[in-house]
Amino acid sequence: MTPPDGYRTRRTGQGQSVADRFARGAVGANAKLEPEVEAEAFAIAPGLLGTAPDGLRPHPRRYDPPMAAQPAEHDRAAPPSPPAPDLPLVRRGKVRDVYRLPDVPGSTPRLLMVATDRISAFDVVMPTPIPGKGRLLTEISSWWFEFIQSRRICQSHLISTDSDSVGDAIGPDPKVRSYLRGRSTICRACEVIPVECVVRGYLEGSGWKEYQASGSVCGVKLPRGLKQCDRLPEPIFTPATKAAIGHDENISFDRAAEIVGLETAGVIRDLSLSIYNAAAEHALTRGIIIADTKFEFGIPLDERDRAGRAWVPPVLIDEALTPDSSRFWPAKDYKPGKPQKSFDKQFLREYLEELVRDGKWDKSEPGPELPEAVVAGTLARYREARDLLCS
Repeated sequence: MTPPDGYRTRRTGQGQSVADRFARGAVGANAKLEPEVEAEAFAIAPGLLGTAPDGLRPHPRRYDPPMAAQPAEHDRAAPPSPPAPDLPLVRRGKVRDVYRLPDVPGSTPRLLMVATDRISAFDVVMPTPIPGKGRLLTEISSWWFEFIQSRRICQSHLISTDSDSVGDAIGPDPKVRSYLRGRSTICRACEVIPVECVVRGYLEGSGWKEYQASGSVCGVKLPRGLKQCDRLPEPIFTPATKAAIGHDENISFDRAAEIVGLETAGVIRDLSLSIYNAAAEHALTRGIIIADTKFEFGIPLDERDRAGRAWVPPVLIDEALTPDSSRFWPAKDYKPGKPQKSFDKQFLREYLEELVRDGKWDKSEPGPELPEAVVAGTLARYREARDLLCS
């Protein structure tokens, strides 16, 4: 299924509500939501690959400490909490809840990362969940983690997506166990490298705005005369700060190097570009352009003490190449010079921008309730991205 022509929002008259105008173009707006499907479990053994090139050894112990367990500011606008395992909460993010799993003698420290059905836009969590979204994100991420590891680009934090594999650790409640199936990632506990690794192959979003103002993006000078959504001469690494609350901030590579050390910044830049190039090539064979995406990296806690004495390569953490973290465009409809059709959160963003233009929301908390058409249309696009990319 592909998005129908004309699904983008347009003003059609003062007498129609924003939801009515938007619903007319929503994919599956009148369809029943499919039952939530369980993600196929991948059991990928943890490990580290290869040796580091000369001159690319990480700066020792220049990472922020793991975030303490506390509700984020945006949780005040979040939907009610879903069933929770009987485990210590490490962090509650916009979408994912992270819990600490009991230590197993002789094993790496582990976390349980749960992808909820929450959705955020403009750094605000919407009060309306997208049913089944968490399972789709987990399935897509686990597929990409295996793809990246199979090409020996880098290792990931992923151990398994089988929540039943942790036994009684999550507690006896059958509702909790049912909820966790398909949306859980058992992963190596890592110390997060506090830089968002954004790679852009096309000029859109905040990069387009920055280019219009300065002719560059995050300090990377670009050719004159580029149009919105133009393909860049080559993909560029445009890092951002990681904000626990509020907006991330685009920064230069030099600033990223000040934060994490020059060697580490060089490593995560090169890994990010390598992953993007491999993923973008695969996606094009499936009819999808990956316009941009972001990654996060960390150092496994059980390897941290070796940093500075031996090469400890960063591992890919959090998520990988999902509609939450990427812009996916249908290649057959690509036309630079204007916004593109998409298989990602852009559908939701456009609805919210309509509310802003009509004076019904100001991009602050709390977020607005989402109409059924927007929920169904968002889920349909996420599901189509999964079907096209992960096969």
